[in-house]
Amino acid sequence: MAEQAARIRYVAIGDSFTEGVGDERPDGSVRGWADLVAQGLADASGEAVQYANLAIRGRLLARIIGEQLDPALALGPTLVSFNGGGNDMLRPGTDIAWIMRESERALRCIQEAGAEPLLLAGANPTAGLPGGARVRAKGDALVRAAEGVVQRLGIRFTDNWRDAELARPQYWSPDRLHLAPVGHHRVAANVLRTLGQPVPSDWTTEADAIPRPTRRQQLAYTREHVVPWVKRRLTGRSSGDGRSAKYAEWTTVLPRSGGTAGA
Repeated sequence: MAEQAARIRYVAIGDSFTEGVGDERPDGSVRGWADLVAQGLADASGEAVQYANLAIRGRLLARIIGEQLDPALALGPTLVSFNGGGNDMLRPGTDIAWIMRESERALRCIQEAGAEPLLLAGANPTAGLPGGARVRAKGDALVRAAEGVVQRLGIRFTDNWRDAELARPQYWSPDRLHLAPVGHHRVAANVLRTLGQPVPSDWTTEADAIPRPTRRQQLAYTREHVVPWVKRRLTGRSSGDGRSAKYAEWTTVLPRSGGTAGA
């Protein structure tokens, strides 16, 4: 098929971070950093890029690997970005060693299929989250463990977790758990640099500081975002229940004209 002949065939797998939640379009659909990376690769190469995104919000690592990995590899990609474990970290009793063993197994499968794996650490939301210190400790441990996997496999790694600028509140959406559009652009820029590609010059990847939330704003945040999240955990529901991948098959991303590549 013609779409299989593209030189760059990029598949993204993961959870809400990779799906693009927080970077909503006017029609309610989401874009996100992976969509932006596909566009950046097309712009940099001057060629059409085949792109698929199998990520689904709310997914734990076991379901990401069990539901997304084989379909991703069946598409015949040249590049697969992998991120998972963020939702596991939000639950008690997180097994960091298990997360990294399963992640390494998935990354090896990608290599054995003839594609390049790109491992991503998610951005660090913990400054704005209740109980953030506990989650931060898990994330720090996960990134340290990831460095060992990267060294063993000889793969590329985009460490968004330790991007101190990205951890600031102006890069996050109102739920404080998902990146705002500028945050997704910053992650996409980090990924393109990891891949040795230029960042489009028309992207905004830095944001001005915002005031600390007032007590009223903090109460509203708890009511609108924390309480529903706790209810889902108690009832065993997920924000991704009933959802399917936004791009389960190849979609073509064409390069833009106008010299948008920057340093």
